[in-house]
Amino acid sequence: MAAAGTALPVTALPVPLSGRFKGSFAYFTIKDRLPQILTRTIDTLHRHKNEFFEEHGEKGVEAEKRAISFLSKLRNELQTDKPVTPLEDELPDATLWNQYLDYQRNLSNGNGGPSWFQSPWLYVECYMYRRIHAALAQNPPIDNFDVFKEGKAQNFFESQGAIIALCTYFQELLKNIKDLDEKQLQEEFLKLLQVSLWGNKCDLSFSAGEDSSQKSSPLQCLEDMLPFILVNDMEKLWLLLKNAKNRKTDKCKVRVDIILDNAGFELVSDFVLADFLLSSKLADEVHFHGKSIPWYVSDTTKNDFNWTIKQLQAANHMWMSRCGINWEGNLKKGVWVYHDHMFWTLPHDFSSMAEVAPDLYADLQKSNLLLFKGDLNYRKLTGDRKWEHTVPFHQALNKFHPAPLCSLRTLKSDTQVGLKPGQAEQIQASEPEWMISGKYGVVQFDPAL
Repeated sequence: MAAAGTALPVTALPVPLSGRFKGSFAYFTIKDRLPQILTRTIDTLHRHKNEFFEEHGEKGVEAEKRAISFLSKLRNELQTDKPVTPLEDELPDATLWNQYLDYQRNLSNGNGGPSWFQSPWLYVECYMYRRIHAALAQNPPIDNFDVFKEGKAQNFFESQGAIIALCTYFQELLKNIKDLDEKQLQEEFLKLLQVSLWGNKCDLSFSAGEDSSQKSSPLQCLEDMLPFILVNDMEKLWLLLKNAKNRKTDKCKVRVDIILDNAGFELVSDFVLADFLLSSKLADEVHFHGKSIPWYVSDTTKNDFNWTIKQLQAANHMWMSRCGINWEGNLKKGVWVYHDHMFWTLPHDFSSMAEVAPDLYADLQKSNLLLFKGDLNYRKLTGDRKWEHTVPFHQALNKFHPAPLCSLRTLKSDTQVGLKPGQAEQIQASEPEWMISGKYGVVQFDPAL
C-alpha cells in the first residue's frame, strides 16, 4: 500500500464534519455517544473476566486489566479533547495511520494539532475503533476477543422473526423463479433491494449498542416506505444488470460487489439479495467486502460472515436452514467470494483508495456494479463533508469511480447530496432530525465514467 495523501487541493472541497461545530450531530456523537460505546466496551471486558480466567488463567485476567486501563485512558483523552496520538502498536496498518496523523497535522497549519473535537469527525471516530482494537491486540492472550460479538449475535437472534419471514419468502420465490417474466423478475429485484436498504436500520453504533433488531416482517411495509426513499435510482440498477446479462458471453462474467455494513438482520438481507442475483442470472458471481477487525460496533467481520451462515444452517426452521446450506454451497463453488482488505478500516475516504490501496481499487474495477451498504460507507464515499444537498453525487465522489456504484443507505449522519432543489428544506421544516433518524433512505447511483 502506498503512503497516504490527498488528491485535490483542500480548498476545492467543503469543510469536513467535525466536533468543533458545537451543537452539530458530530459534536454530540463525540461528546455523548463515543464515550458510551467505550463504557460499554469496558463493561463487556469486566463481564468476561471469569471466562478469561477459565481459558487463560491469571494471564487472561492480567490482560483484561491492561485492556480496561488502556480503554479508560482513551475515554479520558476523548472527553478532555486531548491531542490525537500516534499508534504505538506493531500491527500492519499502524504506519498508514501514523502517516495520516501527520497529514492531519499538516492540514491544521499551526492552528493546534489534531484533537478529538477539533479534527474531522470521520477521522477521530475511526481512530477510536482502531484504538479499541489495539487495546485487545496488544494484550494476548485475549487479543482475538471481539468486544462487539455479543451485540451482533443478540441482534441476529432478536431478528429471528424477520429472518424467518425473509428466508421463507425467498425460498418460495426460488421455486418458480424460472417461470417469472422480465417484469415479475424486476418487481422481485426491486423488493429485495428495498429489504437490503431498510435492513440498514439495524445499526448498533447508531444506538450506542442498544437493541436495534428487526422485529417485524420487512416485506409487509415496503410500499409504505417508498416515499421515504429520497433518491431512488433502483430502475437504473435494474437496467444496468439487465443489459449486462444480455451482453454476457461465456468468457465475461457479470460480477456484483457488496461492500457490507452491519452483521445481523442486514447481513441476511444482503445474502438474500446476492442469492437472488445469482438465481435470476442477473449476476454470475457476488463478491462481499467485510472488515478485517471489529469495527463500528456492528460491522461485519469474516467471523460474523461465517457465523451467520452456520447459524442459519443449524436453525430448526426448514427455510432458514435451506438458505444457510445453499449459501455455504455458493462459497464452496466460488460464486460467492469474501474479502476483507485493511483499507476499509483506515481513516481515509474513498477518494484516496486509488493511491493508498491500488490493489483494492484495481479489484473493484473488475466489477459490473458496486453496492455500498450503510451510512459509514456513504460518509467515506462523499468525504463526510458539509456539502450543499443539491451537489451531484458524482461530484461529491471526488474522482472515486472504479466501476458503476450505488449507495444503499438509511440516513444516520448529516451529510447528503444529490437531492432536488428545495427537497431538503421541505423535509427540514417539519422534521429537523431527518438526516439522523434512520427514517429516510437513498438508493443513489453513479454510472462511473
